[in-house]
Amino acid sequence: MDDAIDTLMAQWRRERPDLDFWPVGIVGRMNRLVTLLQKEFREFFARHGLEKGEWDVMALLRCSGQPYELTAGGLLKETTVTSGAITNRIDRMEAKGLVERIRDTADRRSVIVRLTRRGVEVCDEVIALHMANEARMLAALDETDRDQLVGLLRRVLVGIGDSPRCPCSLGRKFNGYASGLYR
Repeated sequence: MDDAIDTLMAQWRRERPDLDFWPVGIVGRMNRLVTLLQKEFREFFARHGLEKGEWDVMALLRCSGQPYELTAGGLLKETTVTSGAITNRIDRMEAKGLVERIRDTADRRSVIVRLTRRGVEVCDEVIALHMANEARMLAALDETDRDQLVGLLRRVLVGIGDSPRCPCSLGRKFNGYASGLYR
C-alpha cells in the first residue's frame, strides 16, 4: 500500500540516487499527518461553533483545574501565539459566553480569564466528542500498533529535546498539544 510520501521518495531517488531519503519516509509522513490532522481538527471544531485557537484556550483553562482560570499573561506564556492573537481569542470566547475576564485584585495590571459555567459545559461535551473523533481517525491501528507507535513517537520527541513537563503547567512553554489537545 503506497501513499503520497512513497511517490515523493521515488521521485527524489530518481533525481538524486546518490542520497538516502529514508528520513523523508518518517519526517515527511509526520508532516503530512500533522497537515491532515489540522484540517480535520479545524472542521471538527467548526461544527461545534469553535475555532481551533478558541478550543486551545478553552481546553488549557479546563485542564488547569478549578476554578478554570489563568491570567491573560499566563495564557500567553502557555501558547506560542502573539498577545494580539490571545486577546482576539478571548474577545471571541467572551462574546460567546465561554469565558469571562476578571480584574486581578493582587495585580491591577493583570486580567484573569476564567471559563464560565457554559464554557466548562461546552468544553466537557466537546472533549468527549473530540476523543471519539480521534479514535475514529486512528481506527486503522490495533492496541498493539497504538502502544508501539506511542513508544516510538515518545523516543523521537525526547530525542529532539522534548520535556516531560506537563504542557498545562502555568509558566512553561506550550506547543499547543495538551491545551487543545493539539495545535
